Amino acid sequence: MTNDALNKISDFFDNNYKTPQWLLTKFSRRKLLKSAAGMTAIAAMPVMALDKNVQKQTAVIVQTDPWLTINAVLDHLLPASSNGPGAKELRVLTYLYNVVHQQPTEQAEIDFIFKGVDWLNGFTKKQLNKRFSTLTKVEKETMLRGISRSAAGENWLNNLLGYIFEAMLSPPVYGGNPEGIGWKWLEHQAGFPLPKAGQRYFELPKRSTVRSLNTSTIIQSEDLLAQRSSPIKKGSSKS
Repeated sequence: MTNDALNKISDFFDNNYKTPQWLLTKFSRRKLLKSAAGMTAIAAMPVMALDKNVQKQTAVIVQTDPWLTINAVLDHLLPASSNGPGAKELRVLTYLYNVVHQQPTEQAEIDFIFKGVDWLNGFTKKQLNKRFSTLTKVEKETMLRGISRSAAGENWLNNLLGYIFEAMLSPPVYGGNPEGIGWKWLEHQAGFPLPKAGQRYFELPKRSTVRSLNTSTIIQSEDLLAQRSSPIKKGSSKS
């Protein structure tokens, strides 16, 4: 599906929507990752506080759409609980923001993410006369289940779920997984040495080919693990 075709789609339930090839490719790569993450989750760990710099930057971008709605969806898809950290603790929004503004992400995918925000708010306004971010927990669940019955809605939610897993498992220097909170939760041993700013995959030669980077829009996240000489300590209890 081309960008022109996507622009003609009016909502999640438009019969003209066709799953684009870039998304089919992403989904095929993520099957194993999603399965493995679901199999290795362990019991509760303490919720970790966000550093003040990231808190301030994130607080600014979530005040308005599209990030206001995206943040509400991410928090609903993975809320913090007694079983482990949620999207907020994992800094999924920061990770996704950097995917959009820093990493060489296809414009078609960025457009789809933002289109989904408009479609979701259009759907909730039609059903409940409210924007998604203002809904109760029960209303959010009902609305997300509603859009998941469409091909476009299912794809949009699955794409965001994929980024939750990526933020959970990637090195902190990419914006998510502060202090390896996701690794500890899943008892995952990260590979070493970890990348630092300037050595991330999209900063290596011949990698950043999709579009030029705009450093003014990057939310920085210090890689607190790169300096460690010892492995990540595993979680203390299993579910």
